[in-house]
Amino acid sequence: MSTAKAYAAAGAKSPLAPSTIQRRDPGPDDVRLEILFCGVCHSDLHTARDEWRAVMPTVYPVVPGHEIVGRVTQVGSAVAKFKAGDLAAVGCLVDSDGTCAACKDGCEQFCPNMTLTYNSPDKRLGGVTYGGYSDSIVVDQRFVLRVPPKLDLAGTAPLLCAGITTYSPLRHWGVKKGKKVGVVGLGGLGHMGVKFAHAFGAHVVVFTTSPGKAEDARRLGADEVVLSRDAGAMAKHAGSFDFILDTVSAEHDVNAYLNLLGRDGNMTLVGAPEKPLAVSAFGLIFGRRSLSGSPIGSVAETQEMLDFCGKHGLTADVEVIPVQKVNEAYDRLLKSDVKYRFSIDMASLRS
Repeated sequence: MSTAKAYAAAGAKSPLAPSTIQRRDPGPDDVRLEILFCGVCHSDLHTARDEWRAVMPTVYPVVPGHEIVGRVTQVGSAVAKFKAGDLAAVGCLVDSDGTCAACKDGCEQFCPNMTLTYNSPDKRLGGVTYGGYSDSIVVDQRFVLRVPPKLDLAGTAPLLCAGITTYSPLRHWGVKKGKKVGVVGLGGLGHMGVKFAHAFGAHVVVFTTSPGKAEDARRLGADEVVLSRDAGAMAKHAGSFDFILDTVSAEHDVNAYLNLLGRDGNMTLVGAPEKPLAVSAFGLIFGRRSLSGSPIGSVAETQEMLDFCGKHGLTADVEVIPVQKVNEAYDRLLKSDVKYRFSIDMASLRS
């Protein structure tokens, strides 16, 4: 074993602070990364503050971070895809059982025995896994991804969660040229949804409650912007969408958007409101519409997404911060005071 510098929360009401954690020595199939950037995801905040205790209770100390970009410093004897010096990335998963139906279908994100990048039972070292608010990490090569050259690394980090979370359902539901696509909400997830849908060639409409976001939505690739509180503007789009991506985590009326779907249209939730949503059966029945949800994507799909971003020069819009400002970033995240993701420069931890 070796030690690594990290930022950890000691309890639900404790700020993240400097800490030292254990990392395993690389085995034959392992890759060790020096972490260069780590994105800040809203789930980091939820976990650090134990706000998901009913479903995923936090084990302290917790080191968040699952949007990791780094440089390979060591590889195991059986690793052929990576070598020291390569740029690489790690997302929300670091292991799965490899034997269940989901894994055999290449859908590791649905494995019942998957190991999350942090706050998940660590099968190799014991205890729980520690995430990317750290100077290094050791991961099985199956869950390490290639980073295309020339991409901004700070902006690449959020692709490992915000990117794949929006890319996967857009791909699954066949978004392409000729399709009309709505994106509800323009935050960390929504801004990537707009970028991807635009890059796929779709006609993109952003729904927002904030008039001030209209100009930015168009800059990101939106063809139209609709203020969702304007009933008349909403009514003009009734029955016209092929697909709607709902990125909102706050309580809201999903029926207003279901009514905008055309026949056989789908609306996918990637935001996770705390309370159950009321859904009108008639809104689904008339038009054979569907409502679904989607988490992240598989390892292969995440690599596909990164390669697509490399080809099209897509990254997240980020504000780069030193790790010493992560607590301030959490407070600002609660106020939606960021465009559109925080990315931690982990060189600040080493200095």
